[in-house]
Amino acid sequence: MNINDLINHTAEWLRGAGPNSNIVMSTRIRLARNLAKVPFPNRAEKKDLLNVVDELNKAIAGNDYFKDSVLLKMNELDSIDKQFLVERHLMSHEHAVSGDGKALIVSGEEVLSVMVNEEDHLRIQVMQSGLTLNESWAIINMLDDSLSKKLQYAYMGNWGYLTACPTNTGTAMRGSVMLHLPALVMTKQINKVLAAIAKLSFASRGFYGEGTQARGNIYQISNQVSLGHSEEDILQNIGGLIRQVIEQEEQARQALFMQNRSMLEDKIFRSLGVLKSAHIISSQETIELLSMVRLGVDLGILNQVDRSHINELFITIQPAHLQKIEGKKLTPAQRDTRRAALIREKLGGV
Repeated sequence: MNINDLINHTAEWLRGAGPNSNIVMSTRIRLARNLAKVPFPNRAEKKDLLNVVDELNKAIAGNDYFKDSVLLKMNELDSIDKQFLVERHLMSHEHAVSGDGKALIVSGEEVLSVMVNEEDHLRIQVMQSGLTLNESWAIINMLDDSLSKKLQYAYMGNWGYLTACPTNTGTAMRGSVMLHLPALVMTKQINKVLAAIAKLSFASRGFYGEGTQARGNIYQISNQVSLGHSEEDILQNIGGLIRQVIEQEEQARQALFMQNRSMLEDKIFRSLGVLKSAHIISSQETIELLSMVRLGVDLGILNQVDRSHINELFITIQPAHLQKIEGKKLTPAQRDTRRAALIREKLGGV
């Protein structure tokens, strides 16, 4: 497998399936790990970073979890390839910055990925469709156990796993759930919900995580601190919070449907109509329109549209994806034209 193979299949987390998938787009569990007796990436020398890549590559050799994986070295990728991986939620913007010793390992279905030498030596990630906190934790826990048999982690009894950022120390686990919350936005309840989330020491971020704004009514909610909390505590706390947000979104959807059905259907069908007929369209406008179409699918108003196709479009209309599909660099104006053509191809039969 190579990086170009990723464009030809849909990542598992975009399937639009799993528990509460009408609201929850994906669940991600991430573990930060550092190797013992090796300086953290921000203090390490080039030889140390390269050695970390080699050690991990040896550790995953023969590992069933990564039998169809690909190892990508950042200094061997161009800017479009790196942005492409960011758009697929496989790595952070920070990891895309050029530098020797940075790498990414991705499994065939994109359920598993490992950023090597980002802020920590290893950022291990499991990402799946729907609300699957316990299932995702089970997968990453077994993977972590298998890696720990071949790698010596930096760990102290009183502190847990040692990490570059103090907030990750302890279990070094972050659970993150991506939710589509259009009804809370339309009923102007979203700010109240986000304020309550912040008071409970959880973080809410945009479509591409830390430092990004919400687009298309999509929010990521995650724990902020892992020190002093067990993995089970973190999962239970975030799971309880997410279920409350889901309930509030469902109530808001029901209220819109019952009280403003004509207005709601008009916005949904107008959004679909623009997407099916536009010949020039920006990524921002596309994402907002896709959000309304997805709401129509989830409410049963648009029975002829598949949720997974809408989820996939959220990703494939991004700049690097369009250029990978086209096989060449495109200007912003060319991307707007190619984006519209792609959408018409995908939704033309609807």
